[in-house]
Amino acid sequence: MTTRETTALLPLDDIGLDLTLGDRAMVTAYGAIQWPWLLRSLHGGRKADKAALLEYLDLPADALPNLGSWKADTHFLWYITHAIEEMRPAQVVELGCGASTFIIARALQKFGGGSLVSYDQHGEFASITQQWVRENGLMAEIRHAPLGPSPAGWPGHWYQLSDVPTDIDLLIVDGPPWAIHPYVRGAAASLFARIRPGGRVLLDDAARPGERVVARRWRREHHMMRFTLDSKGAKGTLIGHKLPA
Repeated sequence: MTTRETTALLPLDDIGLDLTLGDRAMVTAYGAIQWPWLLRSLHGGRKADKAALLEYLDLPADALPNLGSWKADTHFLWYITHAIEEMRPAQVVELGCGASTFIIARALQKFGGGSLVSYDQHGEFASITQQWVRENGLMAEIRHAPLGPSPAGWPGHWYQLSDVPTDIDLLIVDGPPWAIHPYVRGAAASLFARIRPGGRVLLDDAARPGERVVARRWRREHHMMRFTLDSKGAKGTLIGHKLPA
């Protein structure tokens, strides 16, 4: 995975996933209203910003694939890097692997050496990403987590997680894709109890209408978290801070 490889317009297909009529209707409705955000997401960030990020992390100029579309944009990758440099987290958990996994692993290697566990619903893609990370001398544990019933009353489908770390310092939410349901990433709240006081959650694509609805529910239901929206970059980032106990 390098800059010589292109990025497909659409995310990987969730083959065999049975969406309800209600879920399909929500996807259609939100697709009609959020097309400006989807078009904006095709831009993965300025080449100069990407080059600066790779230089900052002492990585080769072609270390990352082309960004944009369903992949994390440069602004989100910078956000992850600065969070790791500031927090020096012992445990990072990521939902949705890919270019962000590579950057997390390198930032952890450079700034403190914490552990990363990443989950993705596509087993083959998880294996390819695992190999890519290891071939570059980085450490990450990438696990296949098929999609199934969502917890806590959230719609859509959610990762069937296994062996989730008990104590999480940084939770990064970059999946599943909105085409499953506009509110699909809201179920990440099922992991908030595992975030240590002082820990954080970073939600990608937070400027989209569906993620804004998710953010409102999170604010309403999780009083031990404080959320702020950064609308910069192609997609926006929601930052949640876990308050002291």
